[in-house]
Amino acid sequence: MQRGEEKGSRRPNPIDVHVGSRVRLQRMLLGVSQERLGERLGLTFQQIQKYEKGVNRIGASRLFDLAQVLGVPIQFFYDDAPHGVRNVAAQGLGERTADGYIFDFLNTREGLELNRAFARIADPKSRRAILDLVRKLAGDPGPDEQSVIPNDVVNSGAGS
Repeated sequence: MQRGEEKGSRRPNPIDVHVGSRVRLQRMLLGVSQERLGERLGLTFQQIQKYEKGVNRIGASRLFDLAQVLGVPIQFFYDDAPHGVRNVAAQGLGERTADGYIFDFLNTREGLELNRAFARIADPKSRRAILDLVRKLAGDPGPDEQSVIPNDVVNSGAGS
């Protein structure tokens, strides 16, 4: 335990938060409510909420049960876990936080719905057009800075 971290500290451990967020991610991917997951485990939905937020730690036997009910290996809950969080933060090296917003977004209902819908689009050109549209709306032209529409069509004044 490092200085400034009291045993009764109210701040959740980053690993507990990560494991809880992975529980939430898999639960949402399966379309299962907190109440339904709680029923399968003999818990209340409030307890599931606390696990998902990392407020309450998940014991080994409960993690095993969660893995069984959610249909994932136990390692799933630790995938992409922050390693050496305290040391990295102390040294000011925050490389892992650069992509943290992506995981945070995918862990939202909108992120999951968008991802599911996008994955169901079979036409590669349509997928590329949607990606280009989203990049344009976000003000990010993308790595190639090209649109799906060929430059000769754009520059020819098509439609005039």
